[in-house]
Amino acid sequence: MDNNGRKILIIVENLPVPFDTRVWQEATTLAANGYTVSVICPKGKNCTEEEETLQGVHIFRHDLPEAKGGALAYFQEYTSALREELKLARKVYREIGFDVIHGCNPPDDIYLVAGRFRKYGVRYVFDHHDICPELFEAKFGKTSGLLYRGQLYLERQTYRHCTFAFVTNESYKQIAITRGGMDPERVIVLRSGPKLERMKIEPPKEELKKGHPYMVGYLGVIGKQEGVDYLLEAARIIKEREDSVQWGIVGGGPYLETARKHAHEMGLDDCVTFTGRAPDDEMLDYLNTSDVCVNCDEYNAMNDKSTMNKVMEYMALAKPIVQFDLTEGRYSAREASLYARNNDAADMAEKILTLLHDPGMRKRMGDFGRDRVIRELSWEHTSKALLEGYEKFFSGAFDRTKA
Repeated sequence: MDNNGRKILIIVENLPVPFDTRVWQEATTLAANGYTVSVICPKGKNCTEEEETLQGVHIFRHDLPEAKGGALAYFQEYTSALREELKLARKVYREIGFDVIHGCNPPDDIYLVAGRFRKYGVRYVFDHHDICPELFEAKFGKTSGLLYRGQLYLERQTYRHCTFAFVTNESYKQIAITRGGMDPERVIVLRSGPKLERMKIEPPKEELKKGHPYMVGYLGVIGKQEGVDYLLEAARIIKEREDSVQWGIVGGGPYLETARKHAHEMGLDDCVTFTGRAPDDEMLDYLNTSDVCVNCDEYNAMNDKSTMNKVMEYMALAKPIVQFDLTEGRYSAREASLYARNNDAADMAEKILTLLHDPGMRKRMGDFGRDRVIRELSWEHTSKALLEGYEKFFSGAFDRTKA
């Protein structure tokens, strides 16, 4: 399909591309289907070029101060990002052009950049990755006050200014309708399914187990709200019972050094490996070697309603999972997971041991998860919503319905 007359600018703040898996899959899928696609994002590890073109996607990166915690630090980060995004958007508009700005949160402020181009006929499309009021609550423990109300205000304004929205699951769709006041016909569920060609099943590398018979794997951001402390506590409990498990924790984030310190204080240095942010080949080595994979996201208002990419990536590799009983986590995994009592590290440890000691159960659960991804949840299936949404947009279908 030739869509060269259709130009999209994607703006994402919290991760660089191509490291941001969802954004990169969206960008490359649109480019492969004939759209002219540009991306504005921050610089990051191994993503330091200010401008480059990869797989037909034009990438423009900017510097971003690191948010070291606290509301003031996040405000400074967001202000700096808005300034850089606007500057680069003007450059992209002059050199390449765009008909739509596709804004990926957090934060819920990219509509402000899009507003500067509305006089040129540019429309705004919202890609709802995280529910920011609940994210604020998870980070700071507050559901009141000026800053929390500010999150609700920005969310409402974002939905008010978008032509239509992509959301990651049905829980987010209900938020868009109820809290955001969106017409349900303008809210499209676009799940972040894994690409099977990326999540390749390969033989395990036994040396990663460092002499232990089992490995338990974790993939994801290392942040306090991701619940890595529950994982470390489960590791401590299991080690006291049997020193049989090596833990491979793959990912980087603001809580990484604190997690390393906690693991040292708990006497886990000999059985826990933190890789930091890792390239795909190293990530796949650890996950393919793992006998069980864990989603330790704690139960809270945000995590309960959010779809975690790691769960479906584990499933794509046919790995059985242990996680807390979160609404969207259960929707994704179903019978591919055992569900521990919420925020209970001891019960998580019990569930992990149950799986480690039952290879037949691990095989059944792993096969179920991979089959579910192949049949329903892979990017090959879920990306159809992305293309159908933009076809409706560019064909004027949304203009013929009430805003």
